[in-house]
Amino acid sequence: MKRLSEIFAELLREKGIDRIGILSKRYRKSKNKLQDVALDVLEGKGAIVEVDESTAIAWDLSGKRTDGSKYAYAPSCMAKKFKVVVSPEELRAKLPEDYPYFIIDLMHWNKHTEKEKNKVALQVAQSYGVLKDYLWSELLVLAWVNEEFKKKARFPLERVTAYEGSTAGFLKEKGIDEVVLLDPRAEEVLSERDFDVRAFIIGGIVDTGGTKKGTTAKIGETLENEGIKVRRRKITLRGDIIGVPDRINHILKILLEMLVEGKSMEEAILTVQSPLHARWRLRKELPRHKRRYLIDGKKYLVVEKELFDEYSKWLNIRWEDFMQVLRELNLIALERKRIHHLNKISVPRIINGKLYRVILLKKD
Repeated sequence: MKRLSEIFAELLREKGIDRIGILSKRYRKSKNKLQDVALDVLEGKGAIVEVDESTAIAWDLSGKRTDGSKYAYAPSCMAKKFKVVVSPEELRAKLPEDYPYFIIDLMHWNKHTEKEKNKVALQVAQSYGVLKDYLWSELLVLAWVNEEFKKKARFPLERVTAYEGSTAGFLKEKGIDEVVLLDPRAEEVLSERDFDVRAFIIGGIVDTGGTKKGTTAKIGETLENEGIKVRRRKITLRGDIIGVPDRINHILKILLEMLVEGKSMEEAILTVQSPLHARWRLRKELPRHKRRYLIDGKKYLVVEKELFDEYSKWLNIRWEDFMQVLRELNLIALERKRIHHLNKISVPRIINGKLYRVILLKKD
């Protein structure tokens, strides 16, 4: 699946354009100028024009700064002064018709508290920003949109597909009869075999405890009752959902990293995983490696210090995160060679059904 910027670059090459300048100051801090320009052209905010004199600077189609260009992006208010070479209509005509929709299902909106509704609205707004980094905003569908959500939305709803009806109603209008529902309680893990569907559904749910426990599954049941085939899939990190970010916008970004960037699930998760989520997973992992020692009658739980290097390869943890979890779990980290030494001078004993290495220190 290509980014919008790649589709845009292909269109520019067809026109014999290998670099573009920008007649607007708003892109100065843009990290991906070609993507942002493509979005603005697509949304009718401007066009690519042929200018009279070469621009002072330009960017090639890989996004690198280069010499000036005779072609530039111009806002609509300026574009009419020049010859338009790439119009919004031309770019829209190049968009693939088989790209999937990314649906945020707001069916359970009213089960949230006021604070939770604000969280949902914020995460949906952030999802709008995430999708624009990869594709184009019309592919983001908000289903079950109501007046209260509209008031809380802090982004242009007209730029996305805001649908007041049900998710099933939208799918039927588009002729879509099979979807992937991302559900942390699903039995099967999302894989490349699932990338052939025309819609991915994310539950517009936060703080999934209490009355909202298991509500994602109910979204699937509702769709199935309407004749939609639902593949329930979960996103996992090495076989476990612990450590996988659960914000709506983070789930969307993980999905896009897999679909657009071709990353593995683990690589995609690491693009958004915070140290907080990494610590959650580390709290589960470290106890698996603990060794029990009884030294002069005092119990110690020990893990290898080198575990930090191992876990930092697939968890976004810093040394301070590692130490924090050790303190929380009452664990001591020692170098592997020191543990080997302790094992040599200790004797194994079963105490209360658990294996301890017992050491009696000599006293003067």
